[in-house]
Amino acid sequence: MEKIYLASDYQEGAHPSIMKRLMETNMEHTPGYGTDDYSASAIEKIRRACDAPNAAVHFLVGGTQTNATVIDALLASYQGVIAAESGHISVHEAGAIEFGGHKVLTLPHHYGKIAARELDAYCDTFEHDGNRDHMVMPGMVYISHPTEYGTLYSLKELSAIRKICDAHHLKLYVDGARLAYALACPSNDVTLPDLARLTDAFYIGGTKCGCLFGEAVVLPNPELIPHFFTIIKQHGALLAKGRISGIQFDTLFTDDLYSKIGEPAIKAADKLREILTSHGFRLAFDSPTNQVFVIAEDSILPKLDTHVAYSFWEKYDDSHTIIRFASSWATTMDDVNAFAAILDA
Repeated sequence: MEKIYLASDYQEGAHPSIMKRLMETNMEHTPGYGTDDYSASAIEKIRRACDAPNAAVHFLVGGTQTNATVIDALLASYQGVIAAESGHISVHEAGAIEFGGHKVLTLPHHYGKIAARELDAYCDTFEHDGNRDHMVMPGMVYISHPTEYGTLYSLKELSAIRKICDAHHLKLYVDGARLAYALACPSNDVTLPDLARLTDAFYIGGTKCGCLFGEAVVLPNPELIPHFFTIIKQHGALLAKGRISGIQFDTLFTDDLYSKIGEPAIKAADKLREILTSHGFRLAFDSPTNQVFVIAEDSILPKLDTHVAYSFWEKYDDSHTIIRFASSWATTMDDVNAFAAILDA
């Protein structure tokens, strides 16, 4: 039986439409560093999709480079970034933010999300601390949509966080590594124009959403970071063959592909939840997007290891483990049915 790959949402190459355009344009001669016509076209399409005609759009090579670059660009040397204790920059980026000279200031998470009231309390406590001049000043807030737990911020929650950021003079930055899966989720009510209106910066994920690699940073107010291109270069996140990123995002934003590309993943994940619960697995928590977290008996893991690629999340107790299954734009119902057959065997 062929192994089923549900370990992550970037195990495949790229969407066929992207591969087709890359092959069609492979031997063309274009200028570098994103100054080509394909990148210009992609930028205009992203601006229209975000209803942000004056936004700056920059293409970077990957998520960690993007987070490190944007956060470093937005913060003064003495400032830190507030994030959920489960946030990607807090846990899974090998200290990249701290390596760049900025402390990650963590808040408790609620299935991956931070709460506006706790953000407000944190900032209020700092501002009234007599020793604040000896401490790391919060300068921005980092959240991801979807979160590390596959959960979603509602428009109401995002608006509340924006309000708190304004009250405490904080920048708001949204990591959109899996943004296509949020946009495709029926329970999501946050749109690209909402992100452009409510954030100081956000990025549109490509690596996990159909690209070979790459992320598109959107700065609704370009004057916020006037020399961002140079800062990207400093951080080693600038691609010389920029047209490769441009072609990929130009394709993703043609015929609303980006808004649709996550739909197979959401349908597959919903079916996976149904299959897993019907076979006695317990959901660790409710996650409406493409990541499915279940509590598995350790005794079944050797069988799963043989037939399914999945991710370890954390130990639940002495005899159970929380594991994650992640569908992607490329996951098919044949994959899901094959997974069900493995559990039935």
